[in-house]
Amino acid sequence: MTTGPANVDAVLAYLRELQNRICAGLEQIDGKARFRSDTWQRAEGGGGDSRVLRDGGIFEQAGVNFSHVKGAKLPPSATAQRPELAGAAWEAMGVSLVIHPTNPYIPTTHANVRFFNADSGAQSAWWFGGGFDLTPFYPFDEDVLHWHRTAQRACEPFGADVYREHKDWCDRYFFLKHRNETRGVGGLFFDDLNAWGFERCFAYQRSVGDHFLDAYLPIVARRSAMSWGERERQFQLYRRGRYVEFNLVYDRGTSFGLQSGGRTESILMSMPPLARWEYDWHPASGSPEARLYEEFLRPRDWLRELDSRSTSTPV
Repeated sequence: MTTGPANVDAVLAYLRELQNRICAGLEQIDGKARFRSDTWQRAEGGGGDSRVLRDGGIFEQAGVNFSHVKGAKLPPSATAQRPELAGAAWEAMGVSLVIHPTNPYIPTTHANVRFFNADSGAQSAWWFGGGFDLTPFYPFDEDVLHWHRTAQRACEPFGADVYREHKDWCDRYFFLKHRNETRGVGGLFFDDLNAWGFERCFAYQRSVGDHFLDAYLPIVARRSAMSWGERERQFQLYRRGRYVEFNLVYDRGTSFGLQSGGRTESILMSMPPLARWEYDWHPASGSPEARLYEEFLRPRDWLRELDSRSTSTPV
């Protein structure tokens, strides 16, 4: 398997600039805290820059990581679907972020853009991956609609079917099988992307990365002044537990990082600072909490279903 030449330096330059741009945008809207930067080196090769903002005016914790790591042998999580690359030397680079706001009416979000390059001597390959997804606790139709409209705009230059395919992939990937529910309302997810050639694949990765702040910041601005109390906070912490479950049980990025000897603090930066579990809990019928389960934690055609009935208040 060969996919032609890749401009690794161009990808690296873009990823570093994207990390700076996202951190600046989050600091500006937060208005209080700033990111702490931890640069680190990996013994086997490479390193990264982990940036974490804590106890801000809006964000309880936000992490935006850049990494560029190398290794002599791909870990099992990366070769499960590519046995021909078992034992290949590799390098991986990317920007990954997870944002946990304090206000329960502001959704948690995750985004990631990444690039892999592998060479076993007999076989070589590169591929792109990434996406972004939204995890609300008290959903608003207009927020979900804005999120998916922005995702659709990111995909439009690359084909009529790309949004639908990568939206459906996101629904399948961010699904907790043991709970029979999606992690949130989805967005975009893609992996192993090389069929379009390097320049077009790289352009698509840039489009996804560049649309993240456009998708998220307007939602933060709309919800940041909403008042909340102990009930909403406890539900937020309970639902954050689902985030932990997904990351530790299913997430390929977490598995790859740990299996490849990555920096543990950076890998587990995605975990919320506080979360809770409660035995056999169910929301009261007709409650705002029940609406999340009944209407949002399953795959839906958000653009078609919500476009005619978006609302600015939860019902």
